[in-house]
Amino acid sequence: MRIEGYLEESAKAHPDKVALCCDGRRHTYEEVENAANALAWGLAEQGIESRDRVAIVLDNSIETVCSIFAILKVGASFVVFASRTKADRLIDLLNQFGASALVTDAGGAAILGDRCQCIRSLKAILIAGQGSQIAGAASVQPVFFSEISRRYKNSPKYEQKPASDLDPAALVYTSGSTGNPKTVVLTHSNIHTTTTAVVNYLANTCDDVVLNLLPLSHTYGLSQLMTSFNAGATLILERAFRGPREVMQMMIQENVTGVGLIPVIAAALVDLDLKTFACPRLRYVTNAAGALPVPVIRTLQAAWPHVRIFCMYGLTECMRASFLPPDQIDVRPTSVGRGLPGQEMYIVDEEGRRVGPGLMGELVVRGANVMKEYWGLPEETAKVLRDGPYPNEKVLYTGDLFTMDEDGYFYFVSRRDDIIKTCGKKVSPAQVENVLCSLEGVAEAAVVGIPDKILGQAIKAVIRAKTGMQLTQRQVIRHCAEYLDDFMVPTLVEFRSTLPRTASGKVERHRLTGKENYAAWRG
Repeated sequence: MRIEGYLEESAKAHPDKVALCCDGRRHTYEEVENAANALAWGLAEQGIESRDRVAIVLDNSIETVCSIFAILKVGASFVVFASRTKADRLIDLLNQFGASALVTDAGGAAILGDRCQCIRSLKAILIAGQGSQIAGAASVQPVFFSEISRRYKNSPKYEQKPASDLDPAALVYTSGSTGNPKTVVLTHSNIHTTTTAVVNYLANTCDDVVLNLLPLSHTYGLSQLMTSFNAGATLILERAFRGPREVMQMMIQENVTGVGLIPVIAAALVDLDLKTFACPRLRYVTNAAGALPVPVIRTLQAAWPHVRIFCMYGLTECMRASFLPPDQIDVRPTSVGRGLPGQEMYIVDEEGRRVGPGLMGELVVRGANVMKEYWGLPEETAKVLRDGPYPNEKVLYTGDLFTMDEDGYFYFVSRRDDIIKTCGKKVSPAQVENVLCSLEGVAEAAVVGIPDKILGQAIKAVIRAKTGMQLTQRQVIRHCAEYLDDFMVPTLVEFRSTLPRTASGKVERHRLTGKENYAAWRG
């Protein structure tokens, strides 16, 4: 199934149901479908057609959602950028994948100005919101959404020529948490495979109200849009995370039934007394973009014993790869579960041979959720998409190190590049971080290796304390020494008010080797 069908089918089945709530406004499925159809006609009028690529430079909004589905309706593929993306960087990226159209707002168009002329493939600029004139907006004359809406208000559904589920649907930039972002090409089949699997294990229905706090420019946020529209549910779309108290008040006010959390948001929520926020309709919480520390899981369970917690693992290259069934979270809280139904995960050694339980190796993902390619990077693509067990099959080498237990449940160890080599031994940052997060007063922790003449690499712990809590370096070292082997105990400790993160919420480890707020302490 092509994914524009999610909106079309839900609008047919539930035309008067609220599909989207954003910026205090509510929009029914029929309204979103009509707006997307009008915009599709407008894109076609501007010469946008099948196999074109359209950039959306907007934050989470109704205009972003309508643009995504309008672009898909004309057979093109979309790529969403946050509005804060720097102009020069944006123009360089749009040239890299040959953007045929740019969808932005008046502010974005004004910032880009006549530099849009540098986008060689550009055929159209569409402006969301109000405005009468864009000064110096290049040789391509901008067209406003309001004008398109008036022109195509009563037009029939936009019907494109028959197309394949194997066509590219979305181009998504990797988070760049290692400092080297790439563009992942996801097909309709990739997204549909993942979406249907997630809808099934979350048991999403049209009665759900899903809160999305994450940007649509990243796969975790995009997945929540797709699963909601696939199920005919209501999506509460926030522009950004405004704060834990505001989130809880919104969950209560909107009778939210499901919410997706990343570790930094979960850490902020458990700083509150969650038991004072009754959420009787909340039935599930999902987590991705990094593992939840066990103390955070236990706090959520104590506050909301009726809520099912789904710990998931995924990466941009396949959107979602595994989930841990909630009935297993007490048994193996550090596991990311097993592969999605119909997909396969396994672990290989450095020679590419499968390894059994208890042995560490690189995780490989096999299935229809695996990306098509990295845009314009054939050598990089070949490194991660390698021959599978059958002729002409490609499987995804994730670059993540895992182990597996006797029951076939998987455990994340580290990104291959993040493994710390100290005293001639290998240390998983995640293992040290789990111990750090079990120390009372620690809200978040990240561990990195830094060059050391004697050790090879020294282990550095960077910690954000819970609000109102005071920690000392000596407390941290003593706690780690109690639970870790000597060679795994950090020799450097630093406290920061925040940890640097990508837009998708992942810690940017390459930015943790400097000093901020407090001088590092060597034990």
